[in-house]
Amino acid sequence: MNQLNLEICQKIADAAVASARELNLKPICVMILDGRASLRLCVNEDGTSIDRHRVAHGKAKAALSLGMGSRALGDRAEVQAYFIDAVGRMMDGDFIPVPGGVLVKDSTGAILGAVGISGDLSDNDEKAAVAGIEAAGLIADTGA
Repeated sequence: MNQLNLEICQKIADAAVASARELNLKPICVMILDGRASLRLCVNEDGTSIDRHRVAHGKAKAALSLGMGSRALGDRAEVQAYFIDAVGRMMDGDFIPVPGGVLVKDSTGAILGAVGISGDLSDNDEKAAVAGIEAAGLIADTGA
């Protein structure tokens, strides 16, 4: 498999939302980008706040842009704040370096895309993203 087709994306989103409901999270937005950061699927649960999709997109795009889960980017921001700030400015702010942006990989380790989730605490968003990716039989890379 070398792409995130609609069927796979729907499985990821459905499982991520199911996980969020199981964990009793606040309403989430699931954003799925392919390896070129093109939008494949966006799902907003009823009750998400107005810009959740933008935050979810920024988490997924951050992971893809530097090739590491957004958890690692958050850790990196603590030691290289100027670098992370510069990258965020270069990307016109579409770069959210906190947990919840998870790379999607195949069994060979190739990056197929990323899932960004926003709506609850970042750690919880990440849990839902991992659940969705794994339910589709793919590998989740949080950057941990």
